[in-house]
Amino acid sequence: MLDPAAPRSRPPAPRGAPRPAAAQHAFDDHHPPDPRLIADCVHCGFCLPACPTYQLWGEEMDSPRGRILLMDLAAGGERPLSSEMVAHFDSCLGCLACVPACPSGVAYDRLLESTRQQVERRYRRPLKDRLWRKAVFTVLPHPTVMRLGALSMWAVQRVRPGSLDLLPGRAAAAAALLPSGGPARSLLRRLPAPRPARGNTRLRVGLLGGCVQRVVFPLVNEASALALAAYGAEVRIPPGQGCCGALEYHAGREAAALRRARRLVAQFEDPQLDRIAVNAAGCGALLSELGRLLEEDSKWGPRAAAVAAKVRDVTEVLDELGPPPGLHPLPLRVAYHDACHLIHAQGVREEPRRVLRAIPELQLVEIAESDLCCGSAGTYNLTEVEAAHDLGRRKAQQVAAASAQVLTAGNPGCLLQIQAALRESGIELPALHPVQLVAASLLGQGPEEAILRS
Repeated sequence: MLDPAAPRSRPPAPRGAPRPAAAQHAFDDHHPPDPRLIADCVHCGFCLPACPTYQLWGEEMDSPRGRILLMDLAAGGERPLSSEMVAHFDSCLGCLACVPACPSGVAYDRLLESTRQQVERRYRRPLKDRLWRKAVFTVLPHPTVMRLGALSMWAVQRVRPGSLDLLPGRAAAAAALLPSGGPARSLLRRLPAPRPARGNTRLRVGLLGGCVQRVVFPLVNEASALALAAYGAEVRIPPGQGCCGALEYHAGREAAALRRARRLVAQFEDPQLDRIAVNAAGCGALLSELGRLLEEDSKWGPRAAAVAAKVRDVTEVLDELGPPPGLHPLPLRVAYHDACHLIHAQGVREEPRRVLRAIPELQLVEIAESDLCCGSAGTYNLTEVEAAHDLGRRKAQQVAAASAQVLTAGNPGCLLQIQAALRESGIELPALHPVQLVAASLLGQGPEEAILRS
């Protein structure tokens, strides 16, 4: 925990960073944490039980109110951005469970995003950390690079089993997230083709393909298109769509993220679209906020707001349309995990559950601590490996206790993280997106076929 009495030396600011108004200030003038939002926190402690890192360690400075105190000290020029302070900001998952738990309505999400951008501009990380983070963002926003990297690791795993365990810590943790079936089939799959609505067209829906989703779980996009069309939506899929910028934005890489977001806005501003369906919770959380994030940009702000107003999680669109007749029974016991950026950032809780319960003979099982973060949290399980591992193991224990046949969640990172934690515990449990179960029911597949297609 940060000792407020300990002396600190200020790290040098990165080249090109704006200079703060006062030399002792940790933050620059570009969107520092808003002091009015900081002042909203009355340090009541209602956030503590909701915070995963506080649950792990019981450290005040690793709780939301503790981190807000650090923001206040830094913003007031009382403390520099020391390595100790940055470590507390880095340890936050950004799961936002504290936001709905706060009786004072503290906008911790906005405080965290402002602080992380300051850290990335103002704090010079150790060389090893800088190189690893650069490697992560050289791969993840680029599906082609991701495919090649995943295939390389999968090939090494097949030729020399266990050799990836010899990789250094963070690299080994990344390799452990690979699905046991391997990503080879992903190289042959691209975004699905557009689909006409079955019967009358009730909505025109654009489908976001995502980055991790299209590489690691390509069947989720195919299932999304199939399900949306069967429920009455005409599905349009812009073929040149790239990364939305969510992973970078949530890590504080504001400029790069918003460049990607602008390009995506241009691809989805079809005025004929009624909805934009997203099947990755982290992407949906960012896209739904684009109007606010780009509001100072006179050219892109209104365009981004128009696109953001149409963004929905894919299960929200299916729930809005309602199930078609002819869903086939799917006798499975299914454990549902609430992805943080779905339940806390977007407030989507009941819609996926209603969609799943509409499938005949599917038994939806609630798991304990369903809305406690699994440790994936964007790139968190690639940078904060130990904490992510502990949270993943805790989540795996809760899933195992539910005695389910399938795990389902609305975010690819969650599926990878929890499945890896289960695998480490000796449990091979299929991990599916809810739309895959919907597609299996629509196609009349048995539970074995639904599992094998995962």
